Amino acid sequence: MACAPSTRPSRSMLAPWPRPPPYRPPVSSPSSNHLTLRPFSDEDVELKSRSSFTGRSCRKEFLLDPTAGETLLESWQAVPGITKMNQQSTHRHWRPWVLMLTVIFLLGLTDVWNRGQTVRQLTSREAGYPESGARISSPQNRQGSGVTCLSIPEQDRFDCYPERDRVVTQKLCEQRGCCFVQVTMDLTGVPWCFYPPNFPSYILGNRTITELGEAGELTRRNKTYYPRDIWKLQLNVMFEADHRLHIKINDSSNPRYEVPIEVPRATKKAMNPLYTVEYSEDPFGIVVRRVSTRTVLLNTTVAPLFFADQFLQMSTSLPSTYLYGLGEHRAGFLHSVQWNTLTFWARDIAPQESVNLYGVHPFYLSLEPDGKSHGVFLLNSNAMDVALQPTPALTWRTIGGILDFYIFMGPDPNSVIQQYLEVIGLPSMVSAWGLGFHLCRWGYETSNTTWEVVKQMRKAGMPQDAQWNDIDYMTNYRDFTFDPERFASLPQLVADLHSHGQHYVMILDPGISSIQPPGSYWPYDEGLKRGVFITNTSGSPLIGKVWPGLTAFPDFTNPDTHQWWLDNLLHFHKAVPFDGLWIEACGHQERCHHSCTKRQDMNEPSNFVDGSESGCPTNELENPPFVPGVLGGSLRSRTICASVKQKALTHYNVHSLYGLMEAKASASALIKIRKKRPFVISRSTFPSQGKYSGHWLGDNRSQWKDMYFSIPGILNFNMFGIPLVGADICGFGGSTTEEMCVRWMQLGAFYPFSRNHNVQKEKAQDPTVFSASAQAAMKRVLLIRYSLLPYLYTLFHHSHIRGETVARALLFEFPEDKNTYSIDRQFLWGRSLLITPVLEPGASSVTAYFPKGVWYNLYTGSPLVSTGEYVKLPAPLDTINLHLREGEIIATQEPATTTWVSSGNPLYLLVALSQDTSAKGYLFWDDGESLDTYERNDYTYVEFTTDKNELTSKVLHVNVDASYIKVDIVSVFGVKFHPSRVIVNGKSVPFSHSSNQVLTVDNLHLPLEKQFSICWS
Repeated sequence: MACAPSTRPSRSMLAPWPRPPPYRPPVSSPSSNHLTLRPFSDEDVELKSRSSFTGRSCRKEFLLDPTAGETLLESWQAVPGITKMNQQSTHRHWRPWVLMLTVIFLLGLTDVWNRGQTVRQLTSREAGYPESGARISSPQNRQGSGVTCLSIPEQDRFDCYPERDRVVTQKLCEQRGCCFVQVTMDLTGVPWCFYPPNFPSYILGNRTITELGEAGELTRRNKTYYPRDIWKLQLNVMFEADHRLHIKINDSSNPRYEVPIEVPRATKKAMNPLYTVEYSEDPFGIVVRRVSTRTVLLNTTVAPLFFADQFLQMSTSLPSTYLYGLGEHRAGFLHSVQWNTLTFWARDIAPQESVNLYGVHPFYLSLEPDGKSHGVFLLNSNAMDVALQPTPALTWRTIGGILDFYIFMGPDPNSVIQQYLEVIGLPSMVSAWGLGFHLCRWGYETSNTTWEVVKQMRKAGMPQDAQWNDIDYMTNYRDFTFDPERFASLPQLVADLHSHGQHYVMILDPGISSIQPPGSYWPYDEGLKRGVFITNTSGSPLIGKVWPGLTAFPDFTNPDTHQWWLDNLLHFHKAVPFDGLWIEACGHQERCHHSCTKRQDMNEPSNFVDGSESGCPTNELENPPFVPGVLGGSLRSRTICASVKQKALTHYNVHSLYGLMEAKASASALIKIRKKRPFVISRSTFPSQGKYSGHWLGDNRSQWKDMYFSIPGILNFNMFGIPLVGADICGFGGSTTEEMCVRWMQLGAFYPFSRNHNVQKEKAQDPTVFSASAQAAMKRVLLIRYSLLPYLYTLFHHSHIRGETVARALLFEFPEDKNTYSIDRQFLWGRSLLITPVLEPGASSVTAYFPKGVWYNLYTGSPLVSTGEYVKLPAPLDTINLHLREGEIIATQEPATTTWVSSGNPLYLLVALSQDTSAKGYLFWDDGESLDTYERNDYTYVEFTTDKNELTSKVLHVNVDASYIKVDIVSVFGVKFHPSRVIVNGKSVPFSHSSNQVLTVDNLHLPLEKQFSICWS
């Protein structure tokens, strides 16, 4: 029925939707037989005042506590405006209820009196169960009145009609039992159709204590407007660690698809959790709070829970508007919560705003009002929308699987990410050469042209560690082939690269050509024999279309496919001994690019036709009742049919895992072939992929805005546990300008993964094609990168063993400084190095934000003392601004043109003294390519500290590689007095001290493997 006006607030306004105040129920034990009634506390009143409803005070509400006597009943007192009964009520039978409450009250007092004055609130540990509770409201069975609907503020309206393929009308809306209020055009994004306060949901019952926490049964009494509701659900709340809560909601009767990635299995309940969990029983909801501050982190009572076969939805309030993560999307680092819907379904499309892109990462980091932070991860791989609204609130809306949430308590951003990676897996350790400079182009056309580019780079003295080839090296774009005419000299090119300490990377697409005569193309023939291809509903290989024409798609969820993939790579490696793989998913020929590691390409998977050459069947998987906002409007758009079969699964469930599974197969194959660390770069990604591959941000364009968007991209993927990430330097599509390419090379030199790559039939953009001054600027910044590789390599080690980010947003280090919350035009390497690129044409200066403290110019050592302010810095075309944070020590190295040559050069230490003259830093060192050096204790790890004018090294672990390395120069920034002498290991040595407070000691020749001391006075 329509929302009609009313002369007084309806009781339905008092139900929990949409957005009740965060509340604090008492401990509720399913094993207790007692019952306690208590009114809201003063804190509850303060929280209640934030409610989106203005009419809530017309009903007296109680929190029901099954643990009678645990709260002194003498604290029961009336709260004005909250406990006052509605005097306009026409209910004639209220007096018996008052009598009943009075009896319960008196019985409770007697119980307290009999036990004396020793009753107190039990802690969670003492009670033997987690702190929990329930707000019980009277069931609301009536449609809300007009006042109820209209009284819900626009920002608090949760969308009841999220379908994008139609315009919602009042009739359609009210058929769902929802409120319909048309808003003016200036309120863009506000839903016209939204849930009333009394919308039916699940009821929580049968709560029991488990080894890890609590379990309960969720029961639905009313059918929803989506087919095949799951009427009974199993709720499991697991206190897996003090900093990690796991909430899982599943069908209690029938198995459902769950994401097949490894996650830790807790064996005992957390003893001192940093969170409390509270429950609303009818309608069901969960509230998670931080113990130390009582801040509500998760509150699902704001909107109804849906759990149908192909429509699952849960909403939560957010503690602030500062929200990050939720990739892969092209946007600023800080998400907008102004009616912003993000879609998740791996898709081949050149990066653009407001569409689903290559990867799926349903994880967010949220800042709390006091600067603390937490994270939430939904382990679900089905197509989904995440709707953000200015409440602030968030709605998860997915079309399959289960609701499997992890909540990470932080409390700082760095620890949130580390806790997230404890679940999805730590990144693998990168090969040292993978951190060098890489060069590629789609359009070299011949191996001789490729070789000539390499020679020109050497002639110019440009650092380069890897040369790549895109798909033009193949015979008719077929995997595991190279053109015998145009690329006849490819084996000799690779041999030449190896003789110079360089490496070769090539691209692979997952689409395997199916059009050759039988017996003429082993990869397809053998694949058919082994049954490794994805099949259609009839059991035959699904045939799509990509670069070679008609193609079949390997099923990487099948272990047999991994062996087939290895066999093909091994055969090709004997002819062309490649060093890495590039795996991508590209579907538009005019936009697609490829490269030369084994690049994994087309791995969303991409398809030039929708579904297959013969179309897709008409069924519920191809046409689900709700389709998230995927680009193209259907799940099969530019990919394969959702209903096709994979190993014991359907593509509907595992589509967005394709890149992950291919990366896993590729990394495994490279380890077996090369017996060294694998180097794999993938376009499509999913949580846990950092264990197997890096990522590049896809087919960008040679535009200044693309340069800017690359920074949020690398920051996000470091949050997602894929630290080896970068964008195509100078842009892939279109033609760059010399100024743009210089500035982009300066920025790209500080991407964790640094590669210049562009498309065919555009101007070349490798460094040697530009003017002498541009080449000099590019060479300079690449040499700076190579000098910093010891520090960068150490950061990757810390990422590998501890889950730390490599490229890091400023807010991660300065969460107490709100000015850093939206900064995404600058970033840090680790905690030490601040990078401020120029991102606009024609600029000779750049404005940088410096958090409070001392920051030293990396080039000169000159200090900049900041109170937390923006500073305008000179930025000539040949310079990128770099600043070293006080209190840090980083190891650098005399650079060369390859990482192999650089690795034998002497080390330089840069010491940035804090205002109390202390500093600390670390260096990780090994051979740069062997497997599991840390796990096998085959490495060197050194700690450097400065205190009271003395620098010392402490060798925490050592191996033979350290015996070849010397520390030659030490520069100490911030030495405010002119020393009279410098003592190294007890001996006086020459030194210099500049007017900008830099102390330099050179010609030291100190073995890295031995501890040393340098003091000045």
